[in-house]
Amino acid sequence: MKRWVFVGAGLLALGIPAGAADVAVDGGPYGSSPTVSAPAPTDQSTVELKWDNGQRRWSIAWYTGAGSWVGNDFDISTLDTSYVKILKYKYYTRGAWPNQGWEGMRFGIYRFAGGVPGSRLWPTSGGGYFWRVNAGINAHIWVEFDINWVCPSVKFLAAQEQFYNYPQCDPFSLDNNTSFQGHSWSYYGGQWTPYERSSDPYYRNLMIRVWVETGIEYPGVTPSSIGRVKALYH
Repeated sequence: MKRWVFVGAGLLALGIPAGAADVAVDGGPYGSSPTVSAPAPTDQSTVELKWDNGQRRWSIAWYTGAGSWVGNDFDISTLDTSYVKILKYKYYTRGAWPNQGWEGMRFGIYRFAGGVPGSRLWPTSGGGYFWRVNAGINAHIWVEFDINWVCPSVKFLAAQEQFYNYPQCDPFSLDNNTSFQGHSWSYYGGQWTPYERSSDPYYRNLMIRVWVETGIEYPGVTPSSIGRVKALYH
């Protein structure tokens, strides 16, 4: 099991020993609600999938970024559709920690079968899709980028790799829900494992979301009429 170093407000009171670690953690100010944008209400086939509660508790950065991934699994079969177009990837992060600025990450969509993450579906080549936040925005913030890709699987994992080493990197975030929803994963040391660690009080749910369009005819991207859709994730 990994050991951890904690950086941030109120952590000494937890009685957690310092030592060699794989990640740095910031608890910083976290009381305010982040601004969460919603899919356009006029487009009933557009749904935002999520497992977090919208309230950040921790920002986390791996000391070694290359090969260090985190992700959430989603199952769009609950939305009564055969295929889904992943419109956007969305995640919560911070520009002022662990350094002052943005470095970028790599992103990917992975197959999720048999209850565990599998091979990467998107992008189809390379080590992942690299994307960087525009400079000048340093607050805690939701950021997103377009994918516009039809997923061939009803179950998938949306994941991101830190890529750069601490402190020249961007953090990922966990919400403040004390209940682990069972859909967040980490990849470190060549293996995917559920993100929850019962001995570590800061493990909650990854603030990683995707916007999707349902009713897609694969391999085409023509939506069909599906009526009103409700997201089953909360």
